[in-house]
Amino acid sequence: MYDTERYHDEGNENVVNCLYPKRDAIFKLICFPWAGGSSNYFAKWGQTIHDSVEVHSIRLAGRESRWNEPFASDPDQLIEEIVCALLPVLQDKPFAFFGHSMGSYTALLTALQLKNKHKLEPIHLFLSSAVIPREKNSQVIKLEHMAEEQTKSFLVTFGGTPKDLIDKEFIQQVSPKLKADGHIFQKYNFDSLPFLPTISCDLSCFWGSEDIVKDMKGWKEITSGNLHAHVLPGDHFYFMETSNENFIKDYITKCLELSMLVSV
Repeated sequence: MYDTERYHDEGNENVVNCLYPKRDAIFKLICFPWAGGSSNYFAKWGQTIHDSVEVHSIRLAGRESRWNEPFASDPDQLIEEIVCALLPVLQDKPFAFFGHSMGSYTALLTALQLKNKHKLEPIHLFLSSAVIPREKNSQVIKLEHMAEEQTKSFLVTFGGTPKDLIDKEFIQQVSPKLKADGHIFQKYNFDSLPFLPTISCDLSCFWGSEDIVKDMKGWKEITSGNLHAHVLPGDHFYFMETSNENFIKDYITKCLELSMLVSV
């Protein structure tokens, strides 16, 4: 059952997108989009995921209702903005994070700051199509200097965009977001992490069988909890297939419900 009267704080609403508030939900799932992505894709999961889960999605500056704000340029400020917006959202119920590609790193950095500064930690971290942090730099693409054809190829591979929808006008519209997110991604710094367990929750990883990311089991080094790995049919945007999306949403619900049984 959706509760449209909740989450009307303007600052939080701009950063945290909840299309389907559920007053009786038991858990909150916070989603972090990919480079160039918007919040609405994952926010729509709230309509079809189990009623026990309320879905929120992070909306970055320069897109959707924040289109008139300058893109983020400092990763520390970006994470601080996300944390400040999430704090009032996360106080009342257990929560989990889901991030895809660049969103996986944003989710991890947000989780670390919440734990270190506010003693809050997700009960589960769900990460998708992202190499382990120590190997991140090998995946960095210099988006600022990409030519039009390179941008088109990037959008097909990393942007979840069908090739026949990409024309010059589309590239002009999307390029600023891609370049801004790519700039932030390059600045994400994990060198200070000891690469000993930094979080304690369980971690589940997903990637496509034809993905550029071939293995995510190395993420075990950041958590003292259990790691579960799932390879699903498809490419970097495997989760856009209905069967894969349904699997992920059902899996997330079961993991969250199980976490409550374990904690009793």
